[in-house]
Amino acid sequence: MSRLNKPLHKALAPVFTGAGVLHVVTPEPFDSIVPPQLPGPARFYTYASGVAELAVALLIANPATRRIGGMTCAALLLAVWPANIYMAWQWRDKPLLLQLISIGRLPVQVPLILAAWGISRR
Repeated sequence: MSRLNKPLHKALAPVFTGAGVLHVVTPEPFDSIVPPQLPGPARFYTYASGVAELAVALLIANPATRRIGGMTCAALLLAVWPANIYMAWQWRDKPLLLQLISIGRLPVQVPLILAAWGISRR
């Protein structure tokens, strides 16, 4: 069984397609979690990450570019991790369920990064 047959590996392209579309179609929620320390407008980072997610999805979905797609996906997940950390900080005073969601996103990055890296190592 190839690593691509693992469920998480198979899920990455659709997950990144959906996330990329959401970043472009409804950017406002993503703008709010862009760390303010980054230079320039938050919308730039929202759109740039959305386009990057769509590109990664295409790379992973194509067998000819899957290896570079996995590496790129792992790098992208590492690059956006600070936004998830910032979101958890921002949501510290929200209702408990929202706090748990924002905190729960942080460890979820680890299996996603490992799955992306696994695709690149097949």
